[in-house]
This record gives sequence, C-alpha cells and structure tokens, in this order.
Amino acid sequence: MAVPTSTFDYLNLLKENNTREWFHANKKTYDGVKADFEATIKELIGAIGAFEDMTGVEVKDCNYRIARDVRFSKDKAPYKTWLSASFSAGGRKAGRMDYYLHIEAGKSFIGGGMYSPTPEQLAKLRQEIDYNAAELKSIIYNPDFIKAFGEAEGESVKSAPKGYSKEHPEIELLRKKQLFFWHKFSNEEVSADNFVQKVTEACFILKPYLDFLNYIFFDDQEPAIKL
Repeated sequence: MAVPTSTFDYLNLLKENNTREWFHANKKTYDGVKADFEATIKELIGAIGAFEDMTGVEVKDCNYRIARDVRFSKDKAPYKTWLSASFSAGGRKAGRMDYYLHIEAGKSFIGGGMYSPTPEQLAKLRQEIDYNAAELKSIIYNPDFIKAFGEAEGESVKSAPKGYSKEHPEIELLRKKQLFFWHKFSNEEVSADNFVQKVTEACFILKPYLDFLNYIFFDDQEPAIKL
C-alpha cells in the first residue's frame, strides 16, 4: 500500500502548527493518517518476512509514537513531523540492527546500519575491520549495494582511533563513528502503488550488511539466512 499524498499535507500542517491544541483539534485527521501508515507497515511486515524472521511481529512492534520525548531537549515541540517504523526479528525493541523507514515531506527514506553504536559495538566493528575488512567491503562496495544506497553517511574521527595506526590500510573505515546507509524516496515515490515493493527490494539489498553487524554485535552463530 502506498502512503497517500494527504499524509504529507497533514505532516506539513503539523510542522506549522506543532501544538497540543492543534493536534487534538485535528485528531480525526491524524487517526486517518495513522491508519494508512499502519496498513503500509502491515504489508511491509509480510513482504520483509520473506527473508527475515518476522514471526509474531505486529504493527505495534514496528511503529513509533508521534509524540516526542521533550524531557531532555531544548526543542519543546510536542510532536514529530514525520512517521517512522523499524523492522526486524522481535520488533523495534529487540535492540538489533534493523530496517528503519522514515516518512517526511521531501525527506523520506529506508535505511539501516550503525547510527548510534555503543562503545563496545564500535570497538567490535573496528576489530573486525582490522582482522578482516574484506567481508564488509564485499558488501558495502558491491555495485548493486552502491546503486541502491551510495556511500555511508555519518561522523568519523579526524585522526586514527586509539590503538590503530594512521597508516593502517583500512584507516578510512576505521575512522568511522557511524556507518549508516540511506535510500531516499521522493514524495511521488512514496505515494506510488509500488512503494512497498521498492522498500522491500531496498531492504533485501541492505540485509547482508545488517546480518554482518548483527552477527558481530549479538550472534553466537552464523545467521540462519545467508544471501
């Protein structure tokens, strides 16, 4: 199911009127927007389930609340001006590297990877790069992967990370503090009939990278599904 163009109309209005009063006065419209997005999430759970274990995962396990947590933020706007969901075995609270879908006017994307790693995860990734960078490079430098996701985005340390030489042959990868990949969609693509298909195809291409991260971060054995 595509995301209707009316969803972007609503999100743009919310951006201009981000108050609890406006939100509750337009709650009926939001309920319709939410129902449309949840239908898309449900369809994606089924489609991604063709190559990921989505057993028992429901819409509520993937969808994020639109209300913002403003307790520790200088920005006190009460609501997000986008819709989002994550897809993985066990749902978004499972803590694994997952497929993240973001719907926002002019800024929609499907993405995944190392966005906010713990110090332990970053250390494990750098150790894996140091010992055997070939596997990671074979994934993220694959022509199909590059065509779909381009180069990784995210912060890097200016010099070599502690414990590694500036002359290390994989210094550019070792410098990465984030290694996140995005496939962006225009508003027209999001509202097209084949949107779920396009998201699913992108997730399938992204899967080997997420399998790689989940294996070195969490798993004691090889992933059940190998591509």
